[in-house]
Amino acid sequence: MNFNQSHISAMEKHYRTTFINSLPGYKSLHMLGTINKDGISNLGLFNSIFHVGANPPLLGMVFRPDGMDHDSLENIIQTKEYTLNNVLSNYFQQAHQTSARFPSGLSEFEPCGFKEFYLDPFKAPFVEQASIKIGLELREIIDVSLNSTKILIGEIVHVILNEGILAQDGYIDHINAGTVTVAGLDSYFLPQELGRLPYAKFL
Repeated sequence: MNFNQSHISAMEKHYRTTFINSLPGYKSLHMLGTINKDGISNLGLFNSIFHVGANPPLLGMVFRPDGMDHDSLENIIQTKEYTLNNVLSNYFQQAHQTSARFPSGLSEFEPCGFKEFYLDPFKAPFVEQASIKIGLELREIIDVSLNSTKILIGEIVHVILNEGILAQDGYIDHINAGTVTVAGLDSYFLPQELGRLPYAKFL
């Protein structure tokens, strides 16, 4: 099958959304924890997290155009702090539910079965059940004029890991962590390791 630009543009909206979202394959999956200036927490599911750099330690994420009932971005702008929490197989259905359009000002934590965890004086809530918890401070917002999305760049300031996840060489073992991944918007998977290879050199 061969799809050109005209074919893609002519696709029905929901079909095209599913097609393009699942096209890149497996993606990183995180629950984004935020809190507003009034102390109301927010939890949402994101599959747009990417590595930006290790020194300083930076992660990027993409926000779609603002919605009236989407509090995550506004909370980050207000507090400059947020968390990324991995999804475990026991909780992937509850994590999926956090992507529902909850009314503005209503926290997704309790209705979706998650507990808030705080690391004072860091403001944003972590997900207690997550085996990998990352706290970030906002460093930059990049506006993408092509489709009105925003790219947020955050610096990692806290990492909380369960036992048995960190290897001696600094490698984060997502198999032992139980980290779930996603393809598209609604298909969840557990990864299977094929093996770790040495640093590639020209032979």
